Amino acid sequence: QVQLVESGGGLVQAGGSLRLSCAASRRTFSSYAMGWFRQAPGKEREFVAATSWSGGSTNYANSVKGRFTISRDNAKNTVYLQMNSLKPEDTAVYYCAAAPGRLTAQAMSIIRRYDYWGQGTQVTVSS
Repeated sequence: QVQLVESGGGLVQAGGSLRLSCAASRRTFSSYAMGWFRQAPGKEREFVAATSWSGGSTNYANSVKGRFTISRDNAKNTVYLQMNSLKPEDTAVYYCAAAPGRLTAQAMSIIRRYDYWGQGTQVTVSS
């Protein structure tokens, strides 16, 4: 079992930045691919970004490429999402998730690959 706790959400103006953090409870954190997903009101949960167990492979949704950066610190059991140049359409609840195994970059974007989820953190971008 992996427990995930997100933090760092909030209200920011368009063009601003936020950094989300996700702390994991398990010592074997480094054996999991980690992803960030988001869900806006009335919409399905969608893939945002993911990183492999080592951090050596990453994948991003087209909508955030060049603006968001995912990273991980296995020594701290934490994954981060640095979000720059935020837009109102980035407004959503952001969730981190853990997927066991060594996944390809493409597989890391598939929501059903993820077994463990955090409770989410709200990000609101005002225009």
